[in-house]
Amino acid sequence: MIGDAASRFFHLLKTGMRPNAGRLSRWRGMTSDIVAMANEFRNLGENELCTRSRDLRWRAKAGIPLAKIMPEAYALVIEASRRTTGMVHYPVQVMGGIGLFEGGIAEMQTGEGKTLTATLPTYLYALHGLGCHVVTVNDYLASRDAAKMGPIYRLLGLSVGCIETPLTPPQRKTQYAQDITYATAKELGFDFLRDRLKRGGAARLTGGRIETDTNQEVEGIVQRGTHFALIDEADSILIDEARTPLIIALNQPNDSATVNLYRWSDRAIQSLTLGADFLYEPDKRQAFLTDAGCRKILLMGKPSLLDSIDTERIYKQIEQALVARYGFHKDRDYVIAENKEITIVDESTGRMMEGRRWQDGLHQAIEAKEMVPITASTGQAARITVQSFFREYKYLSGMTGTAYQVRRELNRVYGLKVTVIPTHRNCLRKGLQARIFKTMEAKNRAVAEAIVELRDQGRAVLVGTPSVEKSEAVGELLRDKNIPHHILNAKYHAQEAEIVSLAGQSQRVTIATNMAGRGTDIILDETVTKNGGLHVIATEMHSSKRIDRQLIGRAARQGDLGTYQFFLSLEDELLRCLSPRRRQSAIRRAIADSKGELSSSWLNYFSRTQRFLERMHAKQRRDVLKREQYRTEYSNKMGLDPFLEMTD
Repeated sequence: MIGDAASRFFHLLKTGMRPNAGRLSRWRGMTSDIVAMANEFRNLGENELCTRSRDLRWRAKAGIPLAKIMPEAYALVIEASRRTTGMVHYPVQVMGGIGLFEGGIAEMQTGEGKTLTATLPTYLYALHGLGCHVVTVNDYLASRDAAKMGPIYRLLGLSVGCIETPLTPPQRKTQYAQDITYATAKELGFDFLRDRLKRGGAARLTGGRIETDTNQEVEGIVQRGTHFALIDEADSILIDEARTPLIIALNQPNDSATVNLYRWSDRAIQSLTLGADFLYEPDKRQAFLTDAGCRKILLMGKPSLLDSIDTERIYKQIEQALVARYGFHKDRDYVIAENKEITIVDESTGRMMEGRRWQDGLHQAIEAKEMVPITASTGQAARITVQSFFREYKYLSGMTGTAYQVRRELNRVYGLKVTVIPTHRNCLRKGLQARIFKTMEAKNRAVAEAIVELRDQGRAVLVGTPSVEKSEAVGELLRDKNIPHHILNAKYHAQEAEIVSLAGQSQRVTIATNMAGRGTDIILDETVTKNGGLHVIATEMHSSKRIDRQLIGRAARQGDLGTYQFFLSLEDELLRCLSPRRRQSAIRRAIADSKGELSSSWLNYFSRTQRFLERMHAKQRRDVLKREQYRTEYSNKMGLDPFLEMTD
C-alpha cells in the first residue's frame, strides 16, 4: 500500500538506496495490481461501474484515506477510459498517476499521454467532493481536455466544468461547482483575487493559509476553495510565470499632462547618449539616468502641461521610456493587435497574454514608442504571486516534460518532488552537431539549405524560433526560395492545433515560436516515418535549457524516429543580455570560414550565456517570493489582508 513504510524501505533498499529508482520500483509493483484489477472490471456493466464509484465516494467522504482506495479508483478510471474514449492507460501512465497522487511532479516526455494520465489522480481527489482544478496553459486546451476526458468522469458519476475567459460570474460559479474543473492558471488566480476583493474582511490568513468564515455568505463569490490542483506543463506555470505576479488593476484615467509626459519622454530619450547620459543593463532590462543625464533632462524644453508634474516622476518615466526603447521589441516581447493595442507575448511559450499589462508606466512607454493610443495607467486592487497562489492548495501536483533541471526549486518552493517516468517505448531521438555562424545572414542561408535537403529526403521539418519576429523572418526567407511552409506564432493562435497536428506530413515545413504546452501531438505519416521521422531545427538557444528541450522533444515521440539540430549565430537574441561591448568583442574574435561558419567550440559561449540567464531568472523568482513573504508577515502583524491592503 502507498503509505506502507516497510514497502517504501524495501524498494529503496532493492534499488541501492536511490530515491527516484526506489519510487519507480514501488510504483511498478502497484501498477501491475491496478492493471490486473482493471482487467477484472471489463466484465462489469456500466451501472455496476457507477455503483462502485459511488461507493468509493462515500468511503472517501467518510474519512477513509485515499491511499487505501487508490488502486480500485485507478482501475475504474482505466476501464471507464477504455469504454468511453477507446484509450487504455499504458503502465507508465499509471506509474505517472501514482506519482501525481503522492504529491509530486511527473516528468513525462512529449507524446507520452499526460492528458490521459491526469484523469487518474483527478478522479481520486474529486471523490472528496471539494472540487479539483486541472490547470492548463490556455483556454483552448482547457476546453479541449474537458470535452475529451469528460466522458470518463461522467461514466463514473462525476461532473466536469471548464472556465473560459468570456464566462460571466454566475457561469463561472456553476463551472467551479462541478466535481472537476479545467481552467488556466490565469483564470484561477484572477478569480481567487476577485473573490477576495468581494469577501473583504471575511478572509484572513491563519497559519500560512487563507481561511474564510464559511458562515458568512458573500454575494458574487465564484470559487469554493483550493483543495487540489493538477498542473499541466508545470514548469512553465510554476517556474517561468513565477517572475510576474497576478495583479487586478484599477484603471487610473490619464489626464492631459500624463499623456503629454508619455509622448514627450519618448521624444526626449532620442537626444540622450548611452554611457554618458544613462546606463542600461540588458540582463536586467533596467535603465538609470546619470547626473549628466538628469541635468540634460532638466534643461530640455518641455510642454507647459508638464509644469504640474514633479521632476522625480519625469526622471522615472524617462527611464521607463529607455527600457521600452532598448529592452522591449515588437514581435518579440509584444505584438500590435488590429485594434492598435499592445499585447504582451509570453517569452516562454510564444503565446499572446490577453489582458496582461506592464506596470509603472512601462506599458504606456511602449505605446508611445509605437505611436498607438495611450491607455489608462493602472494601480493595484489586489495581487498575488504564482508561488503564493499555488501554495494555497491543500494538495498540489503537476506534469511536464522538462522538470528535472529545476527539481530543487520545485521542492524548495512548492514541496514537490520530481520523478522521471520511463517512456512507453525507447526514445530513438538523435541530436546532430550544432552549427554556429558569425552572422544571422549566414545562419539563415544554412537553415534554408538544410530545409531544402530535408524536404528532398521526404522528411517533415519543424523550425523553432524564439520570437514572433524571428518566425516571420524565417518565413520570409523561405518564401524567397519558394519553399512552402506554415507559421505558428502568437498571431495565429486560433489555428494552433490544426497547424501542429499536420506538422508530421511529408515535406511539410512548420515554423513555430516556443513549443511549450502546445498540447497537440505531431503524428507522422508513413513516408516521414520511413525516411527518418520529424527533424527539428532550433534556430536559436532560448533563455532556458528546458525550453530548448520542449522544442526538441517534439521529435521522436512514442518510439518514432527523429532528429534535431541547433543553428546559432553571434547575432542571436540569447546574446542580447550581454553588453554591446562584450558582443562586439566576441564578433571580433570570431574567425569564420567561407560560408560564415565558426568552430563548434563556440557552443560553450552560448551555453555559458544560457546558464547565466537561468541563474538570473532563478534569483528574480526568489526575490519575488521573498517580497511576498515579507508582505504577508508584515500584514499579519498589522491585521491586514496581504493580497489587498498591502498592494503597491
